[in-house]
Amino acid sequence: MQKLGLYALTGIVGFALIFALLPGADRAAVPTGAVLSGVQLTLYPSRDPDAVWQFRAGQVTNDPLISETRLTELGEGQRLLRERDASGRLTGRQTLDATLSAPDLTIDGQDNMTTRQARITLVQQCADIDLQGTEQTPVKIEQGSGFSAPVAELDSPLMTGHVEKLRMSFDFNIEDSDNDTSTLQYDLDGTERCENGQRVPGA
Repeated sequence: MQKLGLYALTGIVGFALIFALLPGADRAAVPTGAVLSGVQLTLYPSRDPDAVWQFRAGQVTNDPLISETRLTELGEGQRLLRERDASGRLTGRQTLDATLSAPDLTIDGQDNMTTRQARITLVQQCADIDLQGTEQTPVKIEQGSGFSAPVAELDSPLMTGHVEKLRMSFDFNIEDSDNDTSTLQYDLDGTERCENGQRVPGA
């Protein structure tokens, strides 16, 4: 299986881009991207330097003219956080922060990601968030910020509910929502708790 980072695709598609931009080139006949099969992809977002995303995809299509990479036949992705020591230097250790399941994913030139639907699981909170979008308003994952969707269903030991116009950070903080169409229920009795990424009965 081919193992490539997202930015390694630049070298592969470089020739296609050069030929597409040559004077007199028939741009309708010359492809401007590359298609790879069976890819393991690692993304190091510049706007979120402590995070690393990893994906497996049956097919990856890259178009350098619009700075867009599309992943299809997507296996479960994951977001890892890189550990730093007291001086701020990376230790080389990583912890699993979140997983992402989606039918496909589009990554733009700023490393932000969009899809029509997804499930994000925040490991430290044992929270499953099912996100639904549309073609006009897709599910968005913004590096260094969080994620948003027109409709979301939340399920965690702390709270459950239906949220519309959700914007949430990766530390499970709801930053915005439509309060008139959203409903949340909190588990005040602590029937469940999250321990090492697993749900266990409450004390």
